[in-house]
Amino acid sequence: MSFALHGLAVARGIAIGRAVLVASSRVEVAHYFIEAEQVEAEIARVRRGRNAVVEELQRLQAEMPHDAPPEIAALLDVHLMLLQDETLGEGVKQWISRRLYNAEWALTTQLEVLARQFDEMEDDYLRERKADLEQVVERILRHMQGTPPPVAAPASGPRRQTAQDQLLDGSVDVPLVLLAHDLSPADMLQFKQSVFAGFVTDVGGKTSHTAIIARSMDIPAVVGARTASQLVRQDDWVIIDGDAGVLIVDPSPLVLAEYGFHQRQSALERERLARLLHTPALTLDGEPIELLANIEQPADAAAAVQAGAMGVGLFRTEFLFMGRAGRLPDEDAQYRAYCAAIEGMQGLPVTIRTIDVGADKQLDKTFKDEHLNPALGLRAIRWSLADPAMFRTQLRAVLRAAVHGPVKLLFPMLAHVHEIEQTLAQLDLARTELEARGVAYGALQLGAMIEIPAAALTVHSFLRYFDFLSIGTNDLIQYTLAIDRADESVAHLYDPLHPAVLRLVAEVIAAGRAQGKSVSMCGETAGDVGMTRLLLGLGLRSFSMHPAQILAVKQEVLRADTRRLAPWAQQVLAGEASANLSAS
Repeated sequence: MSFALHGLAVARGIAIGRAVLVASSRVEVAHYFIEAEQVEAEIARVRRGRNAVVEELQRLQAEMPHDAPPEIAALLDVHLMLLQDETLGEGVKQWISRRLYNAEWALTTQLEVLARQFDEMEDDYLRERKADLEQVVERILRHMQGTPPPVAAPASGPRRQTAQDQLLDGSVDVPLVLLAHDLSPADMLQFKQSVFAGFVTDVGGKTSHTAIIARSMDIPAVVGARTASQLVRQDDWVIIDGDAGVLIVDPSPLVLAEYGFHQRQSALERERLARLLHTPALTLDGEPIELLANIEQPADAAAAVQAGAMGVGLFRTEFLFMGRAGRLPDEDAQYRAYCAAIEGMQGLPVTIRTIDVGADKQLDKTFKDEHLNPALGLRAIRWSLADPAMFRTQLRAVLRAAVHGPVKLLFPMLAHVHEIEQTLAQLDLARTELEARGVAYGALQLGAMIEIPAAALTVHSFLRYFDFLSIGTNDLIQYTLAIDRADESVAHLYDPLHPAVLRLVAEVIAAGRAQGKSVSMCGETAGDVGMTRLLLGLGLRSFSMHPAQILAVKQEVLRADTRRLAPWAQQVLAGEASANLSAS
C-alpha cells in the first residue's frame, strides 16, 4: 500500500530505488558488498558464528546449577531453537548470494525482516520473542567479530538504534536508497563513492552536518522523517523527492512515471548548467564574483576543480580527525592531507579552517560530550585553545603545507579579543617551533569565521587582526535565533531571511568593504540560489559552497545586475520590501 512520509528537503533531486535499511544492533556492523567468489566463504562465516553460539548455550545448559530458576533454562531452549531455525539461516544465505551483502549485513538484514514478522503477531508471548531473536543475532555477530560476550544467560531488553558504519563500494542491478535512524558525519564520509542513489534519516535538520555532506555528495536526501526507518521495509520500492522533502513508499505506476519524468528533466537542467562551466562569473554590470568550494577531504579538491571553483573557501579539517577511535592524526599525516588538497586545486587558493568539533560533530561514535549544551560548550576554537599542543600540531602542519601553494588559515567560533590574541600567540609559537627544527614554512593569510552574533556586532575589532572574514551562516542563524540546527522539532524556525540575521550579515559585509578586506560566506546560505541576488545586493562578492551548487549559483550571478539589486536589498533590510520578491 502506497504512502508518503514528510521530512526536510536537504539535497535536491529525485531518487527512485529499493530501500536498504541499516538494521539496528548493539554491535557495530560493517556493511559492504562482496565479490561473487566470496559468497561461500561469507556463508561459512555465519555458520561458524552460529555454531559457536550453539556450543556456548549448550555448555551453559550443562553447567547450570540445580537451583537455577526454570525460566533461565526455558530461555536457553528458546535461543537454541531460534539458532537452529532455518528461516534465519536460509534468509541470510539469500541476502549473501543474491544481493552480495557481506555476512554481518546479511545477518542484520534478515533480523530486520523477521523482527517485523514478530511485531505483526497477535500473541503477546510470540511478539516478545523478537527480543530473544535480536540477542541471538547479537551473539552470532560478536563471535564473527571475535568479541564474544561474557558467558551469561540471555536476558530480554530493548535494542538501541545506532547508525552503522562502513557502507563501502559495490555494484547492484537496481538503484538503492539508504534509510537509517541517524548518520554521523563520519558515517556519511563512507558514502562518498557508494552505490546509494539517495538517503533518508529519521532525525536531523536542514543544516545538520549530515545534510551538509549530503549536498556535497549531490544526491537526493531527506532528513527529519521521524519514523521512516521503522515504517519502510527492506527492499520496498521508494521515491525520495529531495526538492519537496518527501519519501514515497510503494508508489503506484502512475506516480513512478511522473517522478521518472522529473528525473529526466533534472538531468536536462544539469546538462544546461554544465555549459556554464568555463563562463566567467560576472554580473550583468560587470562585477566579478568569486565562487569557491567547501570540501571535507583532500580528494574533494578534484570535484571542486571540475565544478569550476576558483579555489577552496572552506576545508573542514575536522573530518580528518573523525572515526579514528581517539587516535588523532599527527603533524606529518595532517601535512600530507593539506598538501594533497593544495596539489588538487592546481595553484588555486585553499582556505583551511582549524578543527571545529563539538555539538553535532563528534570525533567518533564512542565520544560522549558531557556538556549540558554541546552547541554552547567546548567546541571549535575553544576546544583547540583548551589543548594547545594538539592545536599547534595542526598549525605547524598548515604552515608547512603553505610552502606548496597559496593557503589561507581560518579560525572558527571566535567571539572575544582575548581569544583572538591567544590564537595568534599559538600561531607564533608554532612558527617558532618549526624554526627551531629548521623546517620551512610558508606565508598565510589569516581569517576569522563570523558565526557568533557577538563577533558580527564587534566586527571592527576583528578587522584589526585579520586579513579576511568568512561568514558562517549555519551557526550565525542558530545562535541569533536560539535554535538547535540539528533538531527537527524546531527546524521550521530556522530562517536565513530573519531581519536580525540579514542585518548582521549586511553589517559584516559593509565593514569589510569599507576597510578593503575580503568578506566571504561559507555557510549553506551561500549555496542557496534563492538567496544569491539578495546577497549580491548586500555587497557580497565571494561565495563558498559545495561544488555541486556552484553552477546553479553562477547562473544566478550571470543574470544579476548589482546596481539594481543594491537599492532593493536595502529596502529588504528596512522591511520595506519582501526578500522573496524578484528584484528584476
